Formats: sequence, structure tokens, C-alpha cells
Amino acid sequence: MIEIAIISIYIWIGFVCAISFMEAWLKFRAPGVNLQIGLGIGQLVFKALNRVEWTLAFILMVVLLFNFEHVPFYFWGIVIVPIFLLFFQTSFLLPYLKRLAQDKIQGKTTKKSSIHIYYVIFELIKVVTLASIGYVLFKFI
Repeated sequence: MIEIAIISIYIWIGFVCAISFMEAWLKFRAPGVNLQIGLGIGQLVFKALNRVEWTLAFILMVVLLFNFEHVPFYFWGIVIVPIFLLFFQTSFLLPYLKRLAQDKIQGKTTKKSSIHIYYVIFELIKVVTLASIGYVLFKFI
């Protein structure tokens, strides 16, 4: 059953890396994609990514809870990090970024924001933490 958690973690890492670190900026380099189209695509893709991440986080937690007696206490502290980051992104960062994108799509001027930098930093921390969780879970097999 731990294998399911490991698979979920590495799929989660793959999605975050592919979307946040590649798709997010590459789409603006495609021919015919202007700022408004790119932002519209981004909103759609990041909404889908967020749903996939929550699904994978749920699978991870269910598997770990079913194997509660085998999971060391310290490990829960590590597992909560990407889930907390995902919660913070879902509750605060993504809604703010959505408002910014909507304003730009509508042609409104927006003030400069460093929210994207925080989002990327959170994604980096999430990926490193998930890789660490995956590494430790391999020891449980």
C-alpha cells in the first residue's frame, strides 16, 4: 500500500514541475499567444493542477493513515509541509493571482506584485519536500 503513496508523490512532483516550471512561462513563447490568451490558459491549467494536487495529497494521506502504526511520528511533520503549502496556495495565492490575471485580461493596469515569486518559492519547497517524503517512503517498503 505504501507503493501507492510513492506513486502519488512522484506523479505530484511531475505535475508541479511540468506545469509550474515549464508550461507557465513557455506558453507565452508560442506563436499567436498574447498576454490575455496566455493568462486565460494559465488560469485554466493552474485550476486543473490544483485539483490534481489535492487529489494526490488526499491519496497520500489516506495511505499513510491506513499505515499509521508504521509511520514514525517525525514523518508527519514532513508530510504536513507540502499539504500546508498547497492549502496556502489554494486559499491565498491562487485567488490573488486570479484577480491579477483577470485585471490584465480586462486591460486594467495592475501594480507590480511579488506574489509570483512566492508561488515559485513555495513550489520549489513543495517539490523538495515531496522528493524527501518519497525517499523516506522507499525505506518503508
